[in-house]
Amino acid sequence: MEVMMRRTPAAKVGSEGVTHTQLAVQGELGWLFREQPTEDYGIDAHVEIEEAGEVLGRLLALQIKSGESWFKETNQGGWWFRPDAEHVQYWLNHSLPVVVVLYEPKAQVCYWQLVSRKTLQTTRQGGWKLLVPRVQTLGKEAASVLRQAAEGDPYVLRIRDLQLARPWMERLAAGERLVIDIEEWVNKISGRGEIALGVDNEDGQPPTELARWPIMLGLSSYADVVPGLFAWAEVGLHEETYDEAGWDQYDTECRVWGSEPTFYSEEYSDWKQGRFSGLRPYSERDEVALWRLELTLNELGTAFLVVDRFGATGKRQLVH
Repeated sequence: MEVMMRRTPAAKVGSEGVTHTQLAVQGELGWLFREQPTEDYGIDAHVEIEEAGEVLGRLLALQIKSGESWFKETNQGGWWFRPDAEHVQYWLNHSLPVVVVLYEPKAQVCYWQLVSRKTLQTTRQGGWKLLVPRVQTLGKEAASVLRQAAEGDPYVLRIRDLQLARPWMERLAAGERLVIDIEEWVNKISGRGEIALGVDNEDGQPPTELARWPIMLGLSSYADVVPGLFAWAEVGLHEETYDEAGWDQYDTECRVWGSEPTFYSEEYSDWKQGRFSGLRPYSERDEVALWRLELTLNELGTAFLVVDRFGATGKRQLVH
């Protein structure tokens, strides 16, 4: 006797929900979609962010629920989704940000909500509920928020930035001089420029380069933005560079030419006083402004090295 296998309506709707979610992710957002069909641990798919053809290694985990039954409990702004405690704990402890997607088959629309301690609410009975807003459809308008979520928790990202900068902090703690050389393309609305971080060996030679990267600051001021890129250090002028540049300008403006011996109309210290303040370029020519700034380890950098050393070795002392 031939055995006929029938596909249940629930299975059909579930498959349809995954398909429409994939279409929204790939077609609307332009990101990669990978279904996770083998086991049901509360994650149905992974999404990887892609920008300008470049895969960035930033991921989201999706829990996809399909069918009209998920839209029965309405709220003024959307629908309540009620996960069980086991799934909530799994999602909150997941290594990836988790997004719940509700697929409405009649309208063929996917709605979404991030799972976090901010979006989850406890019920009077001790359970959990999550509001999935009606305005949050899975399409281009969701890209900014979901991209930011894929970046990770801001706290974790800040600590990660400090960990990445640890070798530079250790150089400062060991007494080396670190400088930032900046080339700023002035009169460009993109704020385009380039930063090179290096070691000043105090030998009269250019700094030994450690890292280099481009920046685009738009209309923002370099003097305002650059210190924030090095939260673990105080950012100041590289004294020797700016004294040399200042002297060249002073010599041009105040030297009395043709006099023997060399004579200046005013003292350098008087000429310089009140003329300069704050972070600034030491040279500007051919629409390129040049900066050389020096880093000194601040309280945050010192404290991080102590904490990092304790985490790595169990020792509390900072080695100098």
